[in-house]
Amino acid sequence: MSDGPQYKLQKTVVLVGMMGSGKTAIGRALAAKLGVPFVDSDAAIEEAAAATIPEIFARDGEPFFRSRETEVLKRLLAGPPGIVSTGGGAFLAQENRDAIEKMGVAVWLNADLNTLWERVRHKDTRPLLRTDDPKATLGKIFQERTPVYRRAGLEIDVSERASIDETTATVVAILASRPDILETLK
Repeated sequence: MSDGPQYKLQKTVVLVGMMGSGKTAIGRALAAKLGVPFVDSDAAIEEAAAATIPEIFARDGEPFFRSRETEVLKRLLAGPPGIVSTGGGAFLAQENRDAIEKMGVAVWLNADLNTLWERVRHKDTRPLLRTDDPKATLGKIFQERTPVYRRAGLEIDVSERASIDETTATVVAILASRPDILETLK
């Protein structure tokens, strides 16, 4: 154990935001720091379907994927408190937002468009960016989703230059300001 404060997570923290905002990297680091389980909802869906997200989109379509996403999210929220990173579109569904609000807390990792583009431009694992102009597509998705992400209970501004540790420390500080979410034990 570290010499710093010890914490007890009271409810599941669901990281939401655009692709490339750092949900998985921050989620893993946050779970390690708090000593709680971490689940990437996309990875859980892939495991259950025995297929990758792009394969599920191609084979079964986005509506099928979104339905599985809701099932997995509700299952994770019903379990012991932990950290969940979601796919970029998960928070768009009212049913998912309601479940998160009722059983956990959403933390929006808010990264600007340039930061997001720098992080996703060389990856081919993003089915929604398989277009003739992926940067324009990312911008359009960003404009559409930002008003919905603003509905998250908590928001963290993600700096392009901040390390994973720095961003994780910011998330911990914000969570610890809410004892109903994260209780500081010492």
